[in-house]
Amino acid sequence: MKRNRLVIIIGAAAAALALAGVGIAQAVGGGSEAPVTGPAAAQAKAAALKAAGGGTVLEVEQQDGDGAGLYEVEVRRTDGSVVEIHLDNAFQPVGTVSDDDSGGASDDDGGEEAGSDG
Repeated sequence: MKRNRLVIIIGAAAAALALAGVGIAQAVGGGSEAPVTGPAAAQAKAAALKAAGGGTVLEVEQQDGDGAGLYEVEVRRTDGSVVEIHLDNAFQPVGTVSDDDSGGASDDDGGEEAGSDG
């Protein structure tokens, strides 16, 4: 029994170290936003367009740590404004950021842009 417990403890410690290594590698990698492709990208696009009230998807990326969620979808709305919709792993909106590239983005963690009709 002691041997089984020891094996389990060693296995759990090895898994924890592996996860920590992945986290460190991700952090050291900087702001490398990985593009999302395939079915996940299609779901993220549809969810973001719904949250933005329509428009055109410019890019779909994995979240880079500057906001909530797992995915970042950049959408150009029909009025010409560009927003970044943050989605969780179930493709539900968890935040919207005005993307004016001036460094002064405003964050609305409610998942909808203020003043939107949808």
